[in-house]
Amino acid sequence: MAHQYKVIAAGKPVAEAEKALIMIHGRGATARDILTLAPHLNVSDYALLAPQATGNTWYPQSFLAPIEENEPWLSSALENLQQLTKEVIAAGIKKENIYFLGFSQGACLTMEFIARNADKYGGAVAFTGGLIGPAVNTANYKGNFEKMPVFIGSSDPDFHVPVTRVHETTKVLEDMGADVTTIVYPQMGHTISQNEINEVNRLIFSK
Repeated sequence: MAHQYKVIAAGKPVAEAEKALIMIHGRGATARDILTLAPHLNVSDYALLAPQATGNTWYPQSFLAPIEENEPWLSSALENLQQLTKEVIAAGIKKENIYFLGFSQGACLTMEFIARNADKYGGAVAFTGGLIGPAVNTANYKGNFEKMPVFIGSSDPDFHVPVTRVHETTKVLEDMGADVTTIVYPQMGHTISQNEINEVNRLIFSK
């Protein structure tokens, strides 16, 4: 089964904005949920675009499960992000002014999407997430980020995302040319902290 293609828009209209932030919600959440983060970010002049997972879940199993157990949902989710990115570019927003942000399952999807389609976008944020699969398979990834800033924040421990996968993800993205800032917070829990918000505003949304 494939996801329906549904995107909730907020912020500045795409036709009038120079920058766009694609915001990807976590498992069991909604596009409208992830959009509530926007007032805390320096994105007041951005077009905000949040795709909605059918059934509120991008793929059914853990992100560490064998890829085939998360198909066809995973491929459909990645295709939806690809379509949305193309639409943003077609609307006139330059690739280097497109940003990505996700939380938890949405952060994993964000990391997987940008690694499969590495390019010099504006930046990317993963609030607790890592590349998808039982092991990192670099054969799936292509392109070069050309120093694109990436922030990955996570907790040690985190019930859903092992710290080892966070560090593996950091290395893959750095090897592909990204300028990655990774912060692992002791005992933070599966959430988004004020410190992370401050860091992404400083590192990603400060331009």
